[in-house]
Amino acid sequence: EEIYNIVQEIFRDIFDDDQLNIKESTNSSNIDDWDSLNHINLVVAIESELNIKFNLDELSTLKDVGAMIDLILIKMN
Repeated sequence: EEIYNIVQEIFRDIFDDDQLNIKESTNSSNIDDWDSLNHINLVVAIESELNIKFNLDELSTLKDVGAMIDLILIKMN
């Protein structure tokens, strides 16, 4: 849940929306401004905040926020 809250705040910051609430099923089709540039911004912000590093193969498998959080948890262990 702590990771979820951190990711929630990063999403709010990147998309400049303090009311944005993400769910595990949230994906790029649910957020109008979630384009390739903002996807990169999200990844960089998450990597920086949590001191982890994703590789391109991992990033290409991410379908939604739930998959992103699962990958973050793997990276942190």
